[in-house]
Amino acid sequence: MENLIFRFEIKDFPMQLVRLASLLILLCASLAPAQERQCTLKLAQLPDAPELVGFRMGMTKDQVKARIPQVIFGKTNSFGVSKTSINPDFDPRIDKSTFAGVRTVSLDFLDGRITSLWFGYDSSFKLHTVPDFIEEISRSLHLPDAWTPWKSRGQQLRCADFQMTVSIVAEGPSFRILDESAEETLTARREAEEEPGSEENSEAIVGDRQSKTYYSKGCHPANEIKEANRVIFNNSEDAEKAGYQLAKQCQQ
Repeated sequence: MENLIFRFEIKDFPMQLVRLASLLILLCASLAPAQERQCTLKLAQLPDAPELVGFRMGMTKDQVKARIPQVIFGKTNSFGVSKTSINPDFDPRIDKSTFAGVRTVSLDFLDGRITSLWFGYDSSFKLHTVPDFIEEISRSLHLPDAWTPWKSRGQQLRCADFQMTVSIVAEGPSFRILDESAEETLTARREAEEEPGSEENSEAIVGDRQSKTYYSKGCHPANEIKEANRVIFNNSEDAEKAGYQLAKQCQQ
């Protein structure tokens, strides 16, 4: 009897190996798409696209004004942030033919450059579902198939230094591009502002928004910077990334 059991197990052993190998193949196959579904693109690599109706990330306020002269920019806060919205559907001064299917465009700026583009398309827009919009925008911007579920019925794409979201709002697609590097800079500024006595700290990196200059640790401006023009940076690298130059008196 023992010999029979032993012979059965030996005979069955190759089949167990086959099953194990099959499981490993299935596991590897399931992991492969996850590894391929990665977006390594950077904002600088994104081309222009019809869905962005002439806007692009990083545009200056002057460039936005050239695109839509009627735009009015919001006040810039102490962190360098300003916001505005354009409503082609409701503003009779705007040429609607250049905004076909676009209800609203919301723009966020950091230090005078667009860091967030948010489009609200109406029901007349050519695309009516999240999958259809993703297929079209992915083709226009050369995006990889790396979208993941977002909120209830939306989709999200996270790349090297930006993220995108798509959902349906008021019977039309809602599409946003967000500069995550700019968000990190903004977070650092807010944290520096929240530190006790940070504004009075002689070791702080202080910038003058009007002259686009900053003052290194221990170096102070000859005249006090007006509160509206005063900005605090976490370090000199952040100041230079934001387009500020070291003040001449600090270079000696």
